Amino acid sequence: MTVGRASRAQLVLVLAVLAILHFYLRPRLWDARVSPDFLMVALMVYAMRSRPGDAAIAGFAIGLIADALSPARFGAGALACTLVAYAASWGRAVFFADNLLVNAGMIAAGVWIRNVVVVIASGASQGEFIAELGIYGPLQALITAVAGVLLLLAFREWFAIRLDV
Repeated sequence: MTVGRASRAQLVLVLAVLAILHFYLRPRLWDARVSPDFLMVALMVYAMRSRPGDAAIAGFAIGLIADALSPARFGAGALACTLVAYAASWGRAVFFADNLLVNAGMIAAGVWIRNVVVVIASGASQGEFIAELGIYGPLQALITAVAGVLLLLAFREWFAIRLDV
């Protein structure tokens, strides 16, 4: 299901709002390790509604942006976001992408997997890996999923999100 012509402008508007939130609101919230990653929400929303190739390209671009702002090795974020976006795009064929809980779960899983891949690709120590795997990764994934759910609730008509479980 490629994004249609009528909904493409709406999707671009929502993605632009998320980019503004990421660079304006996120630094003013909590520590960067646990504050919601609005770029990842944008990537997951786009990936679940596009073809795998398009999602991978978007993931690579978002990953490069994340790499430019991250102390991790350059390329770790690009690799992680590309893999997560590609998998999310294929995952929508298995799951129903119009269900709110499925979207929340996929956003949370995408953020957590991205964080783990970045830590592995960065060559972090075992202590950093365990902290990311068990503390910071799940916490950021949960907070980002909540932010994603709030966004999807605000724009549910645009994304055709079902509220039934």
